[in-house]
Amino acid sequence: MASEDSYRQSAETTAEAQRQIQLDSDARESKQSSKQSPSSEGAIQAGSTKQPEPPFPKKHLAKPGLESELDPPPRFMASDYKGSGKLQGMAAIVTGGDSGIGRAVAVLFAREGADVAVLYLNEHGDAEETRRCIEKEGRRCLLISGDVRDPAFCNDAVKKTVDTFGKLDVLVNNAAFQEHASSLEEITDEHFDMTIRTNLYGYFNMARAALPHLKTGASIINTGSETGLFGNPVLLDYSATKGAIHAFTKSLAANLMSRGIRVNAVAPGPVWTPLNPADQSPDKIAQFGAHTGMKRPAQPEEVSPAYVFLASPSCASYITGIILPVIGSVG
Repeated sequence: MASEDSYRQSAETTAEAQRQIQLDSDARESKQSSKQSPSSEGAIQAGSTKQPEPPFPKKHLAKPGLESELDPPPRFMASDYKGSGKLQGMAAIVTGGDSGIGRAVAVLFAREGADVAVLYLNEHGDAEETRRCIEKEGRRCLLISGDVRDPAFCNDAVKKTVDTFGKLDVLVNNAAFQEHASSLEEITDEHFDMTIRTNLYGYFNMARAALPHLKTGASIINTGSETGLFGNPVLLDYSATKGAIHAFTKSLAANLMSRGIRVNAVAPGPVWTPLNPADQSPDKIAQFGAHTGMKRPAQPEEVSPAYVFLASPSCASYITGIILPVIGSVG
């Protein structure tokens, strides 16, 4: 077993590689002209809380992206959501749980009674904030820094979780890498390899490591994407991984059916998290989500209840192999 320090150092190296891919992409984009983004006039508010809507401040984050630097701050606490013990006594792993959708899921899992291990790359400050919020819900939180591309790290992270919590009931595969490119020719081998190994190998590595510890009633939830359903002209590699994740979800669900382990995916549309401001240009971020039917992005707290639903045996015991779109549009 490698040391915790070696995994952290590997995570720092990976983050630096991601930033270099980002810098190369930014340099290309600075030479290209951009089209005017769609207007956000008339953004739709269908919940009990008015959510932020475009235009957003023009900001570009360095990869992997810190939630603490995002303005306005993503909403993840879901103050109107009341826990009812749907995951009482369970133990969960959430990869990419330091921020964004992962943080929102981790907090709601804790509110529903689960202890949560948060796996993340190197965003230590964001991870500590996630831990604070989980512990405020009265549950235990384990922070584990490392790179899900590394099978040894995934094995050790699962072992540490089981040693700490005594069990594992839910795995949420959520960690991802995204960097746009205007053409296939612009995607370097390093860029493609980072996307494939983070988004696909990472999910595969974690599922394989977790399975020996999952019992009847357990579940795996994968984060897919609307790009895996519809494609995206500037996210060729990312969309390919998300489509593969959807297929992996359905195939693994069929494979594990006889063991009583459910496998599902959530396919979000645009969500206000560090992932996109660490990818798109400031001008595009200003109108982020304006193209949806609701003319705004989702906040993480609007997506996280879907994960609770799929994780809870009391809600979804007869549901496996589905891809649940949460995209703010019809069709």
